Order: sequence, then C-alpha cells, then structure tokens
Amino acid sequence: MAAPKRVIPKILKEEHGASEEKGEHARMSAFIGAIAIADLVKTTLGPKGMDKILQSVSKQQSKKVTFTNDGATILKSIPIDNAAAKILVDTSKTQDIEVGDGTTSVAVLAGELLREAERMIAMKIHPTTILRGWRKAVNVAREALNEYAMDNSADPELFRCDLVNVARTTLCSKILASGKDHFAELSVSAMLRLKDNADLNNIQIVKMVGGKLEDSYLESGFLLKKSIGVGQPKRMENCRVLVANTAMDSDKVKIHAAKVKVESVGQLAAIEKQEKQKMKDKVKSILKHDITCFVNRQLIYNLPEQMFTRAGVMAIEHADFEGVERLALVLGAEIASTFHGPQKLGHCDLIEEVVIGERKVIRFSGVKSGEACTIVLRGASSHILDEAERSLHDALCILQQTIKTSRVVWGGGASEMYMAKAVMELVKRTPGKEALAVEAFARALAQMPTIIADNAGYDSAELVSQLRAAHYQNKKYSGLDMDNGTIGDMKTLRVYESLKSKMMMLISAHEAAEMILRVDEIVKCAPRQRRG
Repeated sequence: MAAPKRVIPKILKEEHGASEEKGEHARMSAFIGAIAIADLVKTTLGPKGMDKILQSVSKQQSKKVTFTNDGATILKSIPIDNAAAKILVDTSKTQDIEVGDGTTSVAVLAGELLREAERMIAMKIHPTTILRGWRKAVNVAREALNEYAMDNSADPELFRCDLVNVARTTLCSKILASGKDHFAELSVSAMLRLKDNADLNNIQIVKMVGGKLEDSYLESGFLLKKSIGVGQPKRMENCRVLVANTAMDSDKVKIHAAKVKVESVGQLAAIEKQEKQKMKDKVKSILKHDITCFVNRQLIYNLPEQMFTRAGVMAIEHADFEGVERLALVLGAEIASTFHGPQKLGHCDLIEEVVIGERKVIRFSGVKSGEACTIVLRGASSHILDEAERSLHDALCILQQTIKTSRVVWGGGASEMYMAKAVMELVKRTPGKEALAVEAFARALAQMPTIIADNAGYDSAELVSQLRAAHYQNKKYSGLDMDNGTIGDMKTLRVYESLKSKMMMLISAHEAAEMILRVDEIVKCAPRQRRG
C-alpha cells in the first residue's frame, strides 16, 4: 500500500502580498542584486573613471540634475528594491561617513567577491566552506596591508608631503583632477590650520559661481553669504557678536483658546501698538547685552532693523541654520532664543563686507577659533561647484583620518596586488576546498587594478600580468601609471592612499559579501493588517 502524500502546510498568506524564495533562487537573487549595484559604480573607479548623471523623476524635484562620480552619492540617490543591493548601499554610506573616500572601491570589491562566490556555488562548494576560506584570507590581507604601510609622522615636513600626496591621489579621480596640485595644497593647508582640533566644522566651503576652478582660494576666518542691514556700518572692529534664532517680525499677542472681537479701528490699533511694543522690548533686551553685531537665523523686519541702526549695531538676518551653527562655533558663542538672562557672546577682531566675483559677503576675521578658515570655490556653473564641493569634502575627510592614524600605503592597485600576493601564498598552505575560497579572494583583490586599467581604456590583461610579475619580483611599490598606460613606481609617482581608508574598504567589503553569501531564504511579507 502506497504511503499517503505529505501535504506541506501554507504558512504565509499570499493574498496579503507575502512570498518567499528558498535555496538557490534566494541565493541567486541576492547575488544578482549585489553584483548589479557593483557594476553600476564600477566604471567610476580610478583616475580615468567616468561620471554619472542623476536626474530626479519626482514632480517636486523635476529640474534637479546631479552629475558625479562619487560612489556614495550615486548609490544613495537611486531607489533600490533588492535586499542584498541595499546592504552594499549601506556599506558604501558607512565608508563615506567614517572615512570619506573609497566608497566606490568597497562596493566593487564586495561585488567581485560575490562574483567569485557565485562560481564556487556552481561547483557545489558549500557557503560555509567559502566563508571559512575568506576569513583566513582577510586576516592575511590585513596583516600584509599593515606591513605595507609607511609612517612619517615623526618628521613634520615629510608628513606634510604625505598628506599632499594622499589628497592628490583622492582628487585625481574627481572633477578637480585638472588642478589636483592646487586643491591638494589648499585642503592640506586648511587641515593643518586646525592643529590638534581636527573638526571639519571649522572649515567652511563657500561656492561662488563665476571664474574657473583654479581661481579657488583659502580665506582665513569665516565668510557668510549675507548682507548687512540698511544704514548700518559695513566695517567694525573688536566685535561682540550675539548669535540668535528668534522671530523678529511683529511679535503677536498670544491669546490661547480665545477669539478677539474688535468694535472699532481704534481697538485694532491698540492691539497693533501692543504688538509693536513687545518687539521694541525684545530689541531693548538684546541691546542690553552690550553687543556690536547681531546675527539672526530668521528675518529681521523694518522696525527692529531701524532700532539696531539707531543703536549703531550691525544686524545680519536670515543666515541659514548651518551657517549660524558654524558661526557660533568659530566665534565661541551659543545660539540664543531668549535674551533676559546672561548670554555667551562671540568675539572677533574684524567684521567687514567684501566682494567676491559679483557677490557681497561678510567676512569675520580674527575669530576665537583662530584655526577656522573658508575655502572659496569658483566655477562656471552650480553643477560644477556642487561636484567640486563633494570632491573637496572627500579630500578633507581622508586627510582628517590620515592625520589621526598617520600611516599611508601606495595606490594605483599596488596595495591590492600586494595583498593578493600574500593571500596566494596562503593558498599553498591551505588544504581542502577552503584553498579554492582563499584563491578566489586573491582573484577578487586582483580585479581592482584590472577595473582601473579597463576604465582608462588600456589592455588590462597585459598590464595586470606585468603588475603581478613585478610584485613577485619583490618590486612591491609597483602599480598602474594611468597617465602613460604602463607599470610605474608608486613611490616615485607619489600615488599614496590612507591606510585607514584601504583597511576599512577591505574589512567592510568582506563583511558585506559574507552577509549576502549566508542568505538561503528571502521572505517578503506585508505588515500585519489592522482590523477595521
């Protein structure tokens, strides 16, 4: 007698949008999504990487167009439905927040690891075996990278040269590549002004349309893109500044839960008179603090502006909130909203109105935070300036991390090939199927210089084979010279990268790939429906 057929009970309610993918289907879905994300940003990698145009499709931002080759900017701007792809996007965002550079590299390396994993899964190698091999490989790669690093922090002049070279390498793949030497010096000078206080909030970037990118310069002090009130002094020395975020229009008489009914124009005039008196009292309470300059986040209407003018106080209105926060930081002030008690005022030696291009701005010189400075960016259009700002921010972030850790490695694919060589040495000592996973890890690392060469239009197979041979001949500084399409000495060519950036790229890519490889089921389920 035949055994009764086993019925598998349904757990998920499909009519509510629930579904599941198991086994190979789930794993392939995860692989395909993650590899597609890596391929999306792959062409932006390296000094000859291409740019992407991001165009908003929403009605509110229908005219917003961004062109960039920054991996994090591209990935966080696109809507993604695949769960594995979101893991790579989050990894790239974390790289951007923590280090500022290497956002494309981390996504591409994770994608290459998953591409190798896909081949091994097809060979019936279990994911757990692959992961054991990868963990051994990543430990060897980290040790090799630490050995490869150089530290010149004991010599200030050599360390400054290292910082300039790190900034040049970061900028050579950006829109600022044509003036990388100029902008590298700018960014290093700005960072070294901060001394021990490596807070990027003390470095302001001001974008002014007009001129060319090479016209950008470093301005000591703080620039505010606003104008001084009518009839007020345009230059003031030894300033005491009150920074505020308060309403300076007619201060309404607040009568809660009540309706005011007037019977004559005179009664309405009495209410308006009282509102005006409240505003006068507020201005008087501000002036009691013996200030020479008042900076407000919100608008300052005619009546309070006239009172400030009569008192000889410089009033600056509608400073954007980020500008107000930065200004309070560099002046040593606190943002106030009420003015009856004691206030922490900011101080600076000079406030004056200056002209940059065709735009008037206010310059605060001799601020309490003496290392504060402003980088003035010039360019032909707002799109160019936006991308230049992103590029310069990446350079400043990577310099901040390099100053903290002080160790640098060599770029141009040299670091990846050095790590790949060390991992390949591990293959000889690894028995069983784990050796295949270790070898796959080395191949994924070697793909990084391959992609850099492909993006530059050179013969990657020829160049990478020459690079591999050079490293096996103990020419450990050998990397890709993308200006000439040859193998070059990265130490001579001054192609340096931060150890912190390269190390985090390696670890984050491995962790993201490992997380995706461990997936064997995807469950999609709508939220539980509420009754009624």
